[in-house]
Amino acid sequence: MADKIASLYRERLAREKGTVRKKWGGRISIALTYPNSYRIGMSNLGFQVVYHLLNQREDVVAERVFLPESPEMSLHVEGGKEILSLESLSPLRRFDLVAFSLSFENDYPNILKILDLGRIPLLSEARDDSFPLVMAGGVTTFLNPEPLAPFMDFFLVGEAEAVLDPFLDVFAELRRGRASKREVLLELARGVPSLYVPSLYRIDYHKDGTIRSREPLEGGIPEMITVARPKELPYPVTTSAILTPETEFASKVLVELGRGCGRACRFCAAGHIYRPPRNHGLGDLLSCVEHVMKEERQLGLLAACVSDIPGIERVMGFIVDRGGRFSVSSLRAEALTVEMLERLKQSGQKTLAIAPEAGVERLRRVINKHLTEDQMIQSVRLIAESGDFAIRLYFLVGLPTETQEDVNEILRLVKTLKHWLVKGSRTRGRIGQIRLSVNCFIPKAFTPFQWFPMENVDTLKDKQKWLKGAFRREGGIKVSFDLPKWAYVQSLLSMGDRRVGSILKLVHEHRENWAEAIRYSDLNPDFFVHRPKALDEVLPWDFLDHGIRKEHLVKEYKLALRGMESEVCRVGECVRCGVCSPQTDIRK
Repeated sequence: MADKIASLYRERLAREKGTVRKKWGGRISIALTYPNSYRIGMSNLGFQVVYHLLNQREDVVAERVFLPESPEMSLHVEGGKEILSLESLSPLRRFDLVAFSLSFENDYPNILKILDLGRIPLLSEARDDSFPLVMAGGVTTFLNPEPLAPFMDFFLVGEAEAVLDPFLDVFAELRRGRASKREVLLELARGVPSLYVPSLYRIDYHKDGTIRSREPLEGGIPEMITVARPKELPYPVTTSAILTPETEFASKVLVELGRGCGRACRFCAAGHIYRPPRNHGLGDLLSCVEHVMKEERQLGLLAACVSDIPGIERVMGFIVDRGGRFSVSSLRAEALTVEMLERLKQSGQKTLAIAPEAGVERLRRVINKHLTEDQMIQSVRLIAESGDFAIRLYFLVGLPTETQEDVNEILRLVKTLKHWLVKGSRTRGRIGQIRLSVNCFIPKAFTPFQWFPMENVDTLKDKQKWLKGAFRREGGIKVSFDLPKWAYVQSLLSMGDRRVGSILKLVHEHRENWAEAIRYSDLNPDFFVHRPKALDEVLPWDFLDHGIRKEHLVKEYKLALRGMESEVCRVGECVRCGVCSPQTDIRK
């Protein structure tokens, strides 16, 4: 069994370009762990960035660990073998740190599975000094780390470029001193900004289950944890550290054009926690692309909204004119131009995405979308006249204040856009396909919609059923839906406090049967998912300081209820949300 696993890993490494191999002697050993498959983990640019940053340090050796897939999983389970790192086939227990990189709440059960396969106790309190410290970072941890609090020794909250080095400098000193686990955690909590140790806080609850108070158990432990982020982009343009054909992007180099989004959609966490939005300069982007293209011809351009990047048409043209090809992660419908579409066509892009989110303008004002039906029509006409593109439309159901009539309007809007697509495509004699992706609204921390509940699962099913029937009768439009039951799970893990950890543990014990786990739980998960929250309520994530004033989120919440839009971010010109004002107290 061990030989088969080793052979599988050697073959995987042989297909990679950019793998880092280091000797362990005297270095901090870190098992950088992605709680999903190799293919999904290696498609994640954030995971690759952390791998690169860690291995840049001379005093660190970072190796990757992934959730084994079938048949790899059967080799571990049937053979009773521990989970191993990819680079040196080392057991998880041998490392100084097991560091989880987290991007999606639905991966949380895989964390427990990996710890189990690594023969590491699930609960932090059950691990003595003989086990590695278990930590987590990544975007979900600086939204709401609390559901994972029972399992993690600590969290690093914030962007990797700003938080990793300060932590590793302190940890290296503590490691040389051979301190106990308790001593290490105390010193880390006191000495490292943006590091959160859940076991050092006591939480009391009201009789109704809401949080009464949250207090440090020791002196010198901060009440608030500042989420680390560089306000500028002092670091080089981020690109893939490792290339492999076994990813969603098939050996394509990913290039991060910028970080954050200033559009201020009220449901979008990324648009709030990555404030202020930061874009690389055109010169830096062109230099990076030129360097990448000396080795590779395929690029993936990433940003919250690629079309918002200053000079993006120049970047696209630079790639195509030098014989390269690119794909883009997202585009704003109203930002499309003839030149941009021509470059996309030359690069082989087959599908363009437009995200109306809602079928009616009233609801788009509620979510602060800043997108009108006329703008969408103009974009579809431009797309139809420019090339044989398929169009993917993204919608949400279950949005705050949504009615069944609003859902019905999705059908009307899509039929309208289809009409203009057909009309604009007549001269070519070929019509691009329309595909719909319809997902359930899930409330997220640090957004104006954090106080809203998720809609009832049965109601969401009814809305999906209506849309399925309506588009089946329409014909020529492909529609995909997410599953409300999994949206419910994600909402629970997004909105829950540390008590939700007990449900996660039951899920693991019941082999990921959520219904069974909830049946045996003392907690009612509906408390976190379907209960509207009071504006003055202490929320599980209120101890994290993103710089966003709570009063700003409340104002946006109230504007949503009135169906009113607010301005987009004007970086450096306003201090509305508080992020650009260093003297802000976010608890106000």
